[in-house]
Amino acid sequence: MNKIDTDHIKTGKLTSNKGLYIIKIGGNVIDNSENLYHFLKDFEALEGLKILVHGGGKVATQMAEDLGIESKMVDGRRITDIETLRVVTMVYGGLINKNIVAQLQRFGNNAIGLTGADGNFIKAVKRPVKTIDYGFVGDIVKDSINPENISRLLEAGFTPVFCAITHDGEGQLLNTNADTIASALAVALSGLYDTTLIYCFEKKGVLKDINDEESLIREIDPQHYDELKVEKIIHSGMLPKLDNAFTAIACGVKAVIIGKSDDLGQLKDNKPFGTRLTKNA
Repeated sequence: MNKIDTDHIKTGKLTSNKGLYIIKIGGNVIDNSENLYHFLKDFEALEGLKILVHGGGKVATQMAEDLGIESKMVDGRRITDIETLRVVTMVYGGLINKNIVAQLQRFGNNAIGLTGADGNFIKAVKRPVKTIDYGFVGDIVKDSINPENISRLLEAGFTPVFCAITHDGEGQLLNTNADTIASALAVALSGLYDTTLIYCFEKKGVLKDINDEESLIREIDPQHYDELKVEKIIHSGMLPKLDNAFTAIACGVKAVIIGKSDDLGQLKDNKPFGTRLTKNA
C-alpha cells in the first residue's frame, strides 16, 4: 500500500456532525459471489452516510490472461502498461463496479458507481519513474480529493461506490491503490463529517498471532501501537496499513477499523467488530 501523502488534506471547520463510513473491500470479498452478497447486505444495513471503495480481485488478472496480456507484478504491485490499463478499466470500472452497484440497488441502496474521473472526484499524478517504471499508476497528491463534490452526492441520497481508477486532469486514466484512495477520501471528508474508515479483509483484525484468530487485539492507540512494534508482536505485513491508519487519524479521521468482511454486520448490532484504532484509548 502506498504511503499517505498528507499534503492532500484540506483543512477546515467541521460543518456537519453526521457520521460517515468509508469502507474498503478487497479481492477476498470480490472474488466470492456469496461473500460479496452477504457483505453488501450488511453494508446496506449500516445506518448513516456511506462510501464503498473496492479493488479488483483476481478478475482483471484472469481477463488479461484470456486476452493474451501478461500480468507483471513487482513486490506485489501491478505494472500497468497501456494494455493492462484498458483491462483494469474495463474490469474495475465496469464489470466489478456495476455488479456491486446492481446488488446494492437490489437491497434498496441508491448506489452510484464511479471512477475518480467522474465528477472530478479524485485526481492523481502518474507515478514518476525511479528504479521501476510502474506505467499508468496514479499517486494521490495535494488536492487530489474533491470533498465538496462528493458531499453533494452524499447529501442527495446517493451511496458512492469508487473503483481503483483515477485521472490526471489531462484526459489520462490511472490505476491507483484502493487502500490509498480510501484513506485519502476519509481524511479529505473528515472536514465535513465525523469519518470512520474501515478496511475489510480476510482476518478478524490485528492479531497477536497471525495464525490464531482468537488473538485479536480489540483496540490500539498510538502509544500501544509503538509498544507492539517494539515487542514485534504485529505481523510485518500489517505495519504499512497501520502506519497509514494512524496517519489518517492524526489528520482528522475519527477512527479506523480493520476487520473481517464477514463480521461487518456486528457494527449495526453495536457489537465489537475488528480492531479499532483511535487517537486516544
